[in-house]
Amino acid sequence: MSLPLTIEEAQAALRSGNVTSVELTDAALARIEALDERVGAFLEVNANARAQAEQADAELAAGTDRGPLHGIPFGLKDILATADQPTTANSLVLDPAWGAGYDSVVTERAREAGAVIMGKLVLSEFAIGAPDAEKPFPLPRNPWDLDRSASGSSSGTGIAVATGMVLGGIGTDTGGSVRGPASFNGHTGLKVTFGRVPKWGVTPLGYTLDSIGPMARSAWDCAAILNVIAGHDPRDATAATAPAEDYLDGIDRGIEGLRIGVPRAYFFDHPELEAGTKAAVEATIEKLATLGATVREVELPHSDVAKEANTLTMLSEALAYHRPDMGGARWSDYGSSTRMTIGRAALFSAADYVQAQRFRNWYATTAAQLMAEVDVLVVPTSPGIAPLSSEMADPARRIRQPSYTGPFNLLGYPALAIPAGFSEERLPYSAQIVGAPFAEALLLRVGHAYQQVTDWHRRVPPIVEESAT
Repeated sequence: MSLPLTIEEAQAALRSGNVTSVELTDAALARIEALDERVGAFLEVNANARAQAEQADAELAAGTDRGPLHGIPFGLKDILATADQPTTANSLVLDPAWGAGYDSVVTERAREAGAVIMGKLVLSEFAIGAPDAEKPFPLPRNPWDLDRSASGSSSGTGIAVATGMVLGGIGTDTGGSVRGPASFNGHTGLKVTFGRVPKWGVTPLGYTLDSIGPMARSAWDCAAILNVIAGHDPRDATAATAPAEDYLDGIDRGIEGLRIGVPRAYFFDHPELEAGTKAAVEATIEKLATLGATVREVELPHSDVAKEANTLTMLSEALAYHRPDMGGARWSDYGSSTRMTIGRAALFSAADYVQAQRFRNWYATTAAQLMAEVDVLVVPTSPGIAPLSSEMADPARRIRQPSYTGPFNLLGYPALAIPAGFSEERLPYSAQIVGAPFAEALLLRVGHAYQQVTDWHRRVPPIVEESAT
């Protein structure tokens, strides 16, 4: 039997009786058994996954329908508290009592929607450190090429979605941690407006930057997930009070008359931008134009400085959280990349942080003026294809390369990463669609329109096909 590839297809098949949640879950468990040792997506598989699926089937048969996620295999980044599984943040440092016995807001909402929680997924330590082979955690590997990076920090969710171990999952994004894995692993990922999804029950990285977002194959799937997780919760002081929308309502309306802005400076002319990536994103813009959008060049000046301001803000706020452990006896318990990355912030001054926030205010004003003239921006998600994992260990790489995701964390804007083609090495390209605050429905509509006339998001890594033979 050919199983559904997307949440959209699976939820329809469940309701037509063509598949059961148990069948979907058994297939996901078989995929985990066949591949996870090689790709390192899961920290812990949920022993109750099949029982959850049986319950979902019973509820659907009895006429109880909790929505599109009901009975769908689903994964959670191991930075979200779960009452039935430990939370480690992929670190030896996090107190085992943290998150014990309760669910994060997002976990609660996923359970209430009837999702089958398959388990806790690998991440970069505390959502920032690169994988460390000396620590007792799985090493995430790109399923398109096991020698290459799966990006971070939501690497496990990206791998699990790309390989079909789950049909959807949750990531967090402070500087690109939903969109980077979506880019390298070849699926769709949405960084939401700051505060759109409550963060209570999630270990922090950057207090003023963190967001939680959906990761799945398609824009439709991400919209279905966002319908479940978006909306205010009083336990999160930073949660937006603006009402959430039905993100599936109107997703099929198309993009006739949409105004696309293309900021060339920095995003398209940086010397580290690979030619193949640039060409793929240009082709994406052209495809959107054929669907009725109008395109014009715009300016978002000093986005190179925005990258640095986002990094300085993120690391300073991370150090504020980690300083009691990092400055004490736990230094060596952190992975080498994590401690050196966060530890850099000890070299920043209070004046540096203040200056970053002053720039942030200026950049936000400039961006708001720009977004009054266009509906969305389209830029690359990453400057190139997934690099070799050995190259990611180079500390100069992050400094040298542009970040096409971090500036939008600094702004708090929503941004959707969508597959945009493949390189000669058969590695995914990705384009990023950016909107004004709370424009998630528009971004998802644009992504959905593009995915109706392309099939990049439906491509499956060869390792999956090999495991099935």
